[in-house]
Amino acid sequence: MCGFLGQFNCTKLPQEQFASLLATSKNRGPDQTGFWSNEYVQMGFNRLSILEPTSAGDQPMLSPSGRFVVLFNGEVYNHKRLREKLPQTNYKGNSDTETISVALENWGVKDTIISLDGMFAIVIFDRQSKTIFLARDFAGIKPLFFGQYANQIVFGSQYDQVQQHPLFKNAPIDPQVLKLFLKQHFMPAPYGLHQGLAQVKPGEIIKFALGGKVENTRYWEAPSSPQFEITNPLKAERLVQEELQSCVRDQLLSDVPLGAFLSGGVDSPLICSFAAQEKANLKVFSIGSDSTVHDESERSHSFAKAMDLDQELWKLDSKEVIEHWENAMNALHEPLADFSILPTYLVSKLAKKHVSVALSGDGGDELFFGYQRFWSVGKNIRFQHWPKLMRMGLYGWDKYRSGNRNLNSVLLTSSQGEAHELLHSRFKDEWLYKVFPDLQSVKLPEDWDLYNYSNSSNQSVLLNNMRKAEFYGMMQKTLRKVDLASMENSLEVRVPFLNKKLIELSFKIDPELNSGKNKKKQILKNIIAHRIPQVPDDNVKRGFSIPLDSWMREDLKPVFSDVLLSGQMDRFGVNQHAVESMMTEHSSELASHKWPLFTLYALQSSIS
Repeated sequence: MCGFLGQFNCTKLPQEQFASLLATSKNRGPDQTGFWSNEYVQMGFNRLSILEPTSAGDQPMLSPSGRFVVLFNGEVYNHKRLREKLPQTNYKGNSDTETISVALENWGVKDTIISLDGMFAIVIFDRQSKTIFLARDFAGIKPLFFGQYANQIVFGSQYDQVQQHPLFKNAPIDPQVLKLFLKQHFMPAPYGLHQGLAQVKPGEIIKFALGGKVENTRYWEAPSSPQFEITNPLKAERLVQEELQSCVRDQLLSDVPLGAFLSGGVDSPLICSFAAQEKANLKVFSIGSDSTVHDESERSHSFAKAMDLDQELWKLDSKEVIEHWENAMNALHEPLADFSILPTYLVSKLAKKHVSVALSGDGGDELFFGYQRFWSVGKNIRFQHWPKLMRMGLYGWDKYRSGNRNLNSVLLTSSQGEAHELLHSRFKDEWLYKVFPDLQSVKLPEDWDLYNYSNSSNQSVLLNNMRKAEFYGMMQKTLRKVDLASMENSLEVRVPFLNKKLIELSFKIDPELNSGKNKKKQILKNIIAHRIPQVPDDNVKRGFSIPLDSWMREDLKPVFSDVLLSGQMDRFGVNQHAVESMMTEHSSELASHKWPLFTLYALQSSIS
């Protein structure tokens, strides 16, 4: 992976100042730094050399005629096949960036972007039309931030780079986006925490002209109403297995050492099994902890043994967490409150000792219904359209009869979408408005509509509504966590589940083949049962997590106190007494406030 920074139609920064700002993303690309500028644009690039490690892959890169200047962060897995479709050209090397530059001259910007299968954030300056394009991959794997002030544009791979540019250094915080962050625990695209800052959406191209005209094009979007043409479970398993094997094979393309993350779940062991089939002596990396609730290292070791993989395993205890905590938190270049960033950072650190590229299993839960919340909402589907008073009565009756084994409090919400959104919010309104009293009258951004889908009495339709919301919600949070943690260690992480062809296949499969009572990711579970029968399914989702609850009461307590009780958060309009009360309740085990406390910690840690 790489990191870039640039500005368009702005007063040119002095080279030393621009280079200093670019250097904040040096971990993203430690192998080469390059610059290009003219009277309209100033660009800088930090390269992590994966394909074509020679100077033939250096950036910024000019297209053969010199018309286009390209900044490219990511990997294009079908770039060799694209070369076969392009006119014969005397390529300087084998980099995917060069393939893109040639495609631009033959196909134009939009058709080139549509042709790419991979993960990417791309900036293209057209010297002929004096326009600049920002484009992001269809799944949102790689980030692309920008700031706009009048006709001036600043863009970068890291949020803090754009925010620290002189144009935006003193930009005020947007209270609507602050509230959205506190409820969702990350910044969804297209929002930025500071006014004037934003993100390119997954599957979007934004074109900026010198005169200030802006054109947004959505070249790919997850379908809202797909045709579920695959209803036979055996056919679905066969197609998913074939496609996943093909995607893993594509993503093994590398000119540097490559390995994989291995957990005790379903998704990453599947990826490892296909990778091991294609690549001899695959090295895999796993993290465990000293918590019996969260630790899955024994199970990951069982997978490694069954597949005869060379495993590096790191079992964490709270003492080690203190040692690495500050470095892991330095990876937060934007507001992101997912405390599994710590094990993700550490497994990336472990992997980087041996490889420069790692495959991961991210995306499987969202595409194949791996979360309990799909059923938490779906189990109430027959009654969600009833009047509220009747739903309250039914909920109370089920609580009396069965302790709510059949129904849950989701039934009491006004819509399926609202119920779904609330399941993602760990900072409850009662405490949110105690800590941020000024936000009570603030509305969320007007165009925040991720969960505004209509109620449905059709289980497959509901599940697809939820999956699309997960794709642009929870999955984006996970991808940002992985990108931040891995890039802090100069490690490229690839996600085979998010190849375009596998994503599109998943939306053709009837959701009910994967989800229902006591049923999650059934297709993937069936595949892994055939491929790795030595390791039985335990049906317990532990996640890539840590026992932060107890660590915050013990070893990490001084760390959180220093940040949250020092008065540093006054700039966000925080009621300090409410924060103190929350920490006291948590420390004394009267309640668990790990999520809101870590959300506050992440907010403060990521904003300078």
